Amino acid sequence: MFFMRFSMLIFCVGVFTTLISCSSRDSNIADEPPVRSIPTAEKVNIKTVSNEEAGEFITTKSGLKYRILRESSGRKPTAFDSVKAHYRGWLDDGTEFDSSYKRGEPSEFSLQRVVKGWTEGLQFIGEGGKIELEIPAELGYKAAGRPGIPGGATLHFVVELVEIQ
Repeated sequence: MFFMRFSMLIFCVGVFTTLISCSSRDSNIADEPPVRSIPTAEKVNIKTVSNEEAGEFITTKSGLKYRILRESSGRKPTAFDSVKAHYRGWLDDGTEFDSSYKRGEPSEFSLQRVVKGWTEGLQFIGEGGKIELEIPAELGYKAAGRPGIPGGATLHFVVELVEIQ
């Protein structure tokens, strides 16, 4: 009887330890991105492609359209990462609604706090890469829109991924 109780105690301690370990690991992912080394220019191969090489847009299952403008062998972000990026955004009629280039510095943000089209699209390029995105309303601001962007609008972006933070 003693052996059975002792075995059960050891089993419960093991389960408890595993749960605590998983819980703290999950909270680290949500609260702070893991520390990663940033690749140096020598480690990252970057190739700018011409408009002819960029070719037609690729459409994903979600409806996002993209084409790679500058390939990079740099590390690619996940949907849970924060990134630093330069970008320009415009509507179908060519009206520019936002540009980090005009502000003179790249923007920093979590890929969990941007439109779904950005979260999906930036995962296709590595640090140093550049992508053009055509984001349908369902992956953008939907029917509600936002100031300067009408509801139901398709969003267009050129985004340069400077670094994953």
